[in-house]
Amino acid sequence: MRLDKLLWHLRFARSRNLAQALAEQGHVRLNGKRVEKAHQRISAGDVLTLPLARKVLVIEVLALPARRGPAIEAQSSYRVLDETVACP
Repeated sequence: MRLDKLLWHLRFARSRNLAQALAEQGHVRLNGKRVEKAHQRISAGDVLTLPLARKVLVIEVLALPARRGPAIEAQSSYRVLDETVACP
């Protein structure tokens, strides 16, 4: 699955365009390596580091979601490994 589509399915971005922009900014890391392409392939077991509004989230992808469903369904597809809150 593409990185931008995964971010949208897991509800880390409100739209596919925003997910694509987040992926192409170069701040997302896949298994510790910087990603600059929205079409980067993601599979189950990969570790993503995501810069969000006021925190950095490290997640492990447990399963690739088939659709963009409810938040509960999205949260069951990943496991939070670390969550760092930035200072205001």
